Amino acid sequence: MKVARRSLVVTAITGALFLLFSSVAGAQEAAADNEFSANSMKYLAAALAMGIGSIGPGIGIGMIGANAVQAVGRNPEAAGSVQTPMILTVAFAEAIGIYALVVAILIGFVF
Repeated sequence: MKVARRSLVVTAITGALFLLFSSVAGAQEAAADNEFSANSMKYLAAALAMGIGSIGPGIGIGMIGANAVQAVGRNPEAAGSVQTPMILTVAFAEAIGIYALVVAILIGFVF
């Protein structure tokens, strides 16, 4: 299961980088007929960066929440000691999603 998840992530990152670099190469060609396709590829790369970049944090937050609820269900007295590490871990997973958002904004507006 972990190997399949890792290979999916590596494939997604490779595809996003391919789209990014192909759009940058297309943008360097200054032909008038290529301007529309360069801009469309730029926005497609930004959309893919955001979409693919939010898959991992979404799965991670779901697993964290499921395991926390299961732990509290098994031992209700430990709810306080489970909640703090859970919230901290969710914040770290959410930070990765914010990195994907920043990359998508950079691709869309800067490059």
